[in-house]
This record gives sequence, C-alpha cells and structure tokens, in this order.
Amino acid sequence: MINTLALNLVADVMKWDNEVATEEYAWLRLISTMKYDGYSDFRAGIRFLESLVSWLRHFAEADRPIAYRFIKTRLVYISTLEMQRVIETFIPETVTPYLRGSVGDELGIKPYEVWKTAEAAAAFRRRLRGCLFVGLSDGSRIDVLRRANAGRLSQEQVVPMMNVDHDKWKSLADDLKEALGGNARFSDVYLIDDFTASGTTFIRFPEGKPKGKLHKFEKIVQDAKKRLKDDFPLAEGYTIHIHHYVSTNQAHDALVERVTEASEKLDNKSFGRALITEGMLLPSDLKIATIDKATRVATPTYEADEPIVDLCGRYYDHDLYMRLEKHCTEAGQTDMKYGYADCALPLILEHNTPNNAIPILWAETDGKLGHRMHPLYFRRDRHG
Repeated sequence: MINTLALNLVADVMKWDNEVATEEYAWLRLISTMKYDGYSDFRAGIRFLESLVSWLRHFAEADRPIAYRFIKTRLVYISTLEMQRVIETFIPETVTPYLRGSVGDELGIKPYEVWKTAEAAAAFRRRLRGCLFVGLSDGSRIDVLRRANAGRLSQEQVVPMMNVDHDKWKSLADDLKEALGGNARFSDVYLIDDFTASGTTFIRFPEGKPKGKLHKFEKIVQDAKKRLKDDFPLAEGYTIHIHHYVSTNQAHDALVERVTEASEKLDNKSFGRALITEGMLLPSDLKIATIDKATRVATPTYEADEPIVDLCGRYYDHDLYMRLEKHCTEAGQTDMKYGYADCALPLILEHNTPNNAIPILWAETDGKLGHRMHPLYFRRDRHG
C-alpha cells in the first residue's frame, strides 16, 4: 500500500496545490507500485516515496522542480522482470542464431534449413553442448539462465563464476567427452555479465600492462591449460563471446576496439575470434547531453538537458572523485560530475545503481570538497 503520508510530504516539499498534487499522486502511485519500490537497496522501512522526499529536500527549493521533472521524464529503471526477460531471450535470440549460422556453414545449407533434417538438428545440438557459459559476476544471474533453459543446457556447461579451479575444469572435460564422445572440446565460450556502460573495465592496458576481466579469465585459462594438458576442456583457438544483458552503444564500440587491441597484445592468447553481443542495446541519446570536455562543444540535445547538467555541477562534492581517484584516473577523468567514464546515464538497475549513472542519483558524501550529496537510490560501491 502506498504511504499516504509520504505522498503528502512530497506535495509539501514541492509546494504543489491540490490540483497538481492529485495529478502527480496518480503517477507516483503507479511508478512506485510497478517499478521503483522493487529497488533492492532501499533501506528498511524506506521505499521510493520516502527516499524521494529526502532526496528532494537536499536541493534548494528553486531546484526541486528540475530534479522532480528529471525523475519523471528522463529516468530509465530496468526492473527485475525486465532483466529476467532479457536473460530468458539470451539463448534463443543470441546463441541460437549464431549456432544455426555456424552449423549451416559446416553443412553447406542455409541457417533456416538447420531444422529441416535430423542430421542438421543433431549437429546443432552438438554445437550447443559444445558451448561453455561463464558468469563474470553476481549480475550474470546464472541461476535465472539455468532455469530458463532447463532441458536445453546441461548443468555441466554453465559455470557461475570465472574462478574455475582445476577439479572443475577436469569435471567439465569429462562430462563433455561423455556427452559428445571422443576428445570433445568446448569450441565457444560465452563470458556473461549484466551491464556495461563504458566498456573500459573489461580489458585495458594502463602503463602497457593488461588489466580487467578478460585478462583475468585468460590467466585462469592459461594456468589450467598448462596443468591439465589433455584434460583441459577448451579447444585450441576457441571463439570467445563477450555478452552483456544490457549495454550502451559507447560500451559496445569501446569493447570492439579494446578486444581487438587485446587480441594483438595478449601473449599466446588462448582464444581465436572474439565477438561482442548484448541482449538490450541502449540508445545513444539516453545519455544526458553534456559539453564535450575535449572540444568544449555542446551535444545536439544539450539545451533540453542543460537544467539537469547544471544540477550535476552545483550539487557535486569532489570528495567523491578523491575516494575513487585511482579508478577514475584510468578512465581519463578529472571529476565525477557525470559518473564513471563521463557516461552521464539516467539509469537505474533494480539490483544496484551503476556508477556510470549521474552521481546526484546515487552518491552519498559529507560535502568535504563541495556540496553534500544525498542518494535517491543508494549504491553499493566496491571501489570505495
């Protein structure tokens, strides 16, 4: 049940008259019930409306209409149900078309003809069993992926986290050989994560040395390959697929560029081709329009977003940057007004707020080097 007191407090903070309040209450009730109250990091006894009241109060009265309008018209919130749908479509809409094309090439038939004969259908099933799915974080939701594909994927081709020990590698190899016979190997490896906004943390080369999830996975693979020899389950030059359930255009382009660089710079890399895919590609105009720091030129939609850009500048505490300085420096940043890698996203994920979202949504500071920052959506931050 929506808290009537909280609704009245919102109206009081916003100085709404009865007519405006009645209209806004309808939207607030709907969006709270359908989406925002489901945010996993709202604190005990405080859901969206209570958080909204507290958040609006930390703005000056003249700035509150801008902040409220931004939440109502610009914010994108990806709910649990929406994320689940993206996960459920991963195998049928991303993996299956790729495998159909590969099997079609092998058999000299069109992809849509794969289901036409028993031979082709069996070849497809073998190729699917020869795919290994590896979660890169809790956000990969491997439990949801498994449930959505019960009977389609074997439990022995899905790994929840990439820290695979040698016993697990050997177990994967034994089960694959039992399922497919001979000296079967995984020919495709899918590295899965929930979200990427910048693409910079997956693989990078600060001071010429590789860092990031791809480098970490490559080290794990090389070590296991050296120890297990014939019991190692990945084929030579396997195809690596980097899949995010949700991605921005900026991240997709960055990943293509950085993975190409990694293919050239990583010593004795274990994989061959690298393919970048995503379940939901966010539109490029989702980003809050800021002034380009290099050219000092405003982006085309800057005029419409200028009021919220102004708030990002005035309600900013540089202590946030100092707290995350090492992380930010690698992304070439000098401040955190627009989030990590200056992504400037008006985006919330139901299980956590990405640090690429504009910090006035999630940052919590004491105001040591600027304005005290108070979150609407509290963020769990692993960087500091």
